[in-house]
Amino acid sequence: MKKERIAIPKPRSSFLVVKCPKCENEQVVYSMSNSAVNCKICETQIAENSGGKVNIQGIILRRLD
Repeated sequence: MKKERIAIPKPRSSFLVVKCPKCENEQVVYSMSNSAVNCKICETQIAENSGGKVNIQGIILRRLD
């Protein structure tokens, strides 16, 4: 195969902007985080780890690429 024909694979993980359901604070969360993520303002858990992708309890606003 020639070098220009080799496709570069896209990553399966990304950074997400998540809004806290309790205090409306926006926070950046990694989609493959190894630990639970709490809101910086009210300490509510907005993402919990599940061994792979995180389970988001907040509202996903956008994906940062």
